[in-house]
Amino acid sequence: MKKLFIGAYRYDFGHDWYASLINIRKWSLFQISLSWNNEASWPYLQVRSGTGDVLSILFWAHKFGLDFTLISRTWCWDRYDKFYETFKEDNV
Repeated sequence: MKKLFIGAYRYDFGHDWYASLINIRKWSLFQISLSWNNEASWPYLQVRSGTGDVLSILFWAHKFGLDFTLISRTWCWDRYDKFYETFKEDNV
């Protein structure tokens, strides 16, 4: 299934906005997310390649986060939410 643009908002320990461009099946050409979290953190920069990404860059400073990926698996929060709900039910 092809989609040119996917955008989403999620609240999970803060506000997260996601955008994904040129999506084919489970892959995206470009993805970006912006985050503003409730808790502050030390600044860091993570650059990686492999394990589902050609290039992934994550920057974090205080409460602000920026994540950029190039040619990667499309983020799927529905799958994460289903797993998390099942995990909670099994461990209550």
